[in-house]
Amino acid sequence: MKTRIPVLTAFLLGLFMWMAYFVDKDAETGVTWVRVFYEELNQNNIVIAVFTLYLGVMTLLLRHAKKIRDKRDGRFFSLVVILSALGMVAIGLFMTGDAGLGENIRFQWAFDYLQVPLSATMFSLLAFFVASAAYRAFRARSPEATLMLVAAALVMLARVPLGAAIHEALPEWGDWIMDIPNLAGKRAITMGVGLGMTATAIKIVFGIERTYMGSGGK
Repeated sequence: MKTRIPVLTAFLLGLFMWMAYFVDKDAETGVTWVRVFYEELNQNNIVIAVFTLYLGVMTLLLRHAKKIRDKRDGRFFSLVVILSALGMVAIGLFMTGDAGLGENIRFQWAFDYLQVPLSATMFSLLAFFVASAAYRAFRARSPEATLMLVAAALVMLARVPLGAAIHEALPEWGDWIMDIPNLAGKRAITMGVGLGMTATAIKIVFGIERTYMGSGGK
């Protein structure tokens, strides 16, 4: 019973969610409740997301607290992470003043003038890592590698003002590479991911894949 009930639940819910895609909510039929119930079930994703966020925050705090307790290298930065996280929570919950939820000026200020500049700094530093990784990965050892190297160089130059200064057509070439060849490869990868997700869903619905039940589902 420990395995049959979860497998049966997954089968019935999976079958129901599949059927809901073929039901029109506005159709004048007697099965419109299927679509309505389907949308209500999807609202539960918000509840799952809240618990997932709570789990992620607690895991982050506990890992950094353990690092400080064990006096490991970099514990000062762990302390900064903990104080920053708790500080943003305190500002968002207890320093709202007369403003309603979502209108906290202090929280918005901290986000705009602390979080956004730090994120921009981090992403700007990633450009150097991307350039070095591209140099190591796209060495011109074959015609295909040479093509990848040239395409990567054009795209990187097209994304910075230096590219337009070198040649005014460089931004257009970069956009063409991203919109045509790159998009074709991206769509192929997306189709592969979709097929993999479909195969996994079918395995879960029919009880072949039971890892979601832990060790008891083997």
